[in-house]
Amino acid sequence: MRLHTLIPTIPADVVSAFESCGIKTDTDLLFFDGSNIELFANLPRGLVTCGELEKYVALVAERASPPGIRGDEELEVVLRKQHENALELSSGVGELDELVGGFGGGRVFEISGEKESGKTALALQVSLRLLIAHPDTSVLWMDTCGDFSVDRTAPVADELGAEDVSAVLERLQVALVLNIEDAHGLVADLRERADVGHVHLAGGPRVRCVVIDSVTPLLAPSLSNISAQGHATMTTFMQDLRDFARTHYLTFLVVNDTSAVVQQNSNAAFTSATRKPALGPSFTFLTDCTLWLSKHGDVEGESASMHDAEVLRSRMTRSETRCTFKIRGGVLYSAIS
Repeated sequence: MRLHTLIPTIPADVVSAFESCGIKTDTDLLFFDGSNIELFANLPRGLVTCGELEKYVALVAERASPPGIRGDEELEVVLRKQHENALELSSGVGELDELVGGFGGGRVFEISGEKESGKTALALQVSLRLLIAHPDTSVLWMDTCGDFSVDRTAPVADELGAEDVSAVLERLQVALVLNIEDAHGLVADLRERADVGHVHLAGGPRVRCVVIDSVTPLLAPSLSNISAQGHATMTTFMQDLRDFARTHYLTFLVVNDTSAVVQQNSNAAFTSATRKPALGPSFTFLTDCTLWLSKHGDVEGESASMHDAEVLRSRMTRSETRCTFKIRGGVLYSAIS
């Protein structure tokens, strides 16, 4: 904070005298290399008294300090915001929802697994169920590979019970995002709107869920064994997502690709697997829940496939738990249905 912004609370001639001594900001004044007596000696004679100088320093300290917040008042604010923003997001598969404690609550979910494991199908089903159940909401879908297909999405929405598929798809806003800078910009724009009370894009319904499918092409190119810059970029981006999710109770579904398991470790989570979540071992600690999906065969007698979901790590529910579900026609169902 520049001291001239405190005029006329602090007289203009006093501020000018401070600046002539090289003291232009609140930091310069509060951390002056010396005592108030030494500062007083540097000011023009007769400009202020020692008592007035101490008063001005105390005033700057007060204006520069954040207001104190009582713990019970802060808790009341948090609980009120939780009640006002409470929104249930689910996949519609009871076992899967129970595994992660539901998909709402202002959290960031990492969904990883090999090709055809059901990553995009799960993210799409959570999104469409939200749009169908809550007509005043919208979903932002960040497509990083150009793979999103309206032709595949419409039948899923119809199967999930949408009365007006077109109206539902109008609130599924798809953005082609090809680099991390564009992703940062899109999230920052949404965050700016949220901070002023307008969590929507282009004046539409409020965005309550953001899907990144997938995050790997955005972050993997910058990761390197010889430079920490890529890891710093990844950490900053994911921390921004988590802070945004917690502050405004959005759900982020972040699809992550896989990488090969190069060396076996008897204590590792992937001792018998040939693939693992991409982007390195630290990425899972940047989210609230890491869900690993895998396909383990087709269902005999019907055009469906069986899949496993395993919680590798979670801040909210038990880790190393799993369930089974099936996918038929792009829609997730309970394994026993």
